[in-house]
Amino acid sequence: MNKDLCVKTDDGILNIRVGAIIMRDDEFLMVKNERDEHMYSVGGRIKFGETAEEAVVREVFEETGVKMEVERLGFVHENFFPGDTLAKKGSIVHEISFFFYMKVPENFEPVCMSFTEDDVKEHLVWIKSDHPKKYYPEFFRTELKKPSKDVKHFVSRDI
Repeated sequence: MNKDLCVKTDDGILNIRVGAIIMRDDEFLMVKNERDEHMYSVGGRIKFGETAEEAVVREVFEETGVKMEVERLGFVHENFFPGDTLAKKGSIVHEISFFFYMKVPENFEPVCMSFTEDDVKEHLVWIKSDHPKKYYPEFFRTELKKPSKDVKHFVSRDI
């Protein structure tokens, strides 16, 4: 099986990942787990030799149990942050993410069977952009209120 595009360097870790934008009315689907206070987008790392579109379709299926099609690319996000999992503690992570709007089936009933990379159970949650708790990426708060047809680029630095 191909490995995740997570590369250790002398300066830190490079992650290349995808995120899914799954919307229903004025809500969008996020993931939370039993360890962290914050929520995050459905998605995960691209595997070596896999396109970003192939990766997001695979990740959506793994996390929701539903095979979805990509509608379009919405965002590219470069994110710099301190590692927060056991394997990344003490490292700086440079993550490049591609966020895709997904074609959501009318009868969409997601079932989450996924775990974090360090085996913490995950759950799916529908939220609105004004949800009071922290979620990532933060630009979803403003950008998903009135989605644009343009592909937008964001850079975040938490270091």
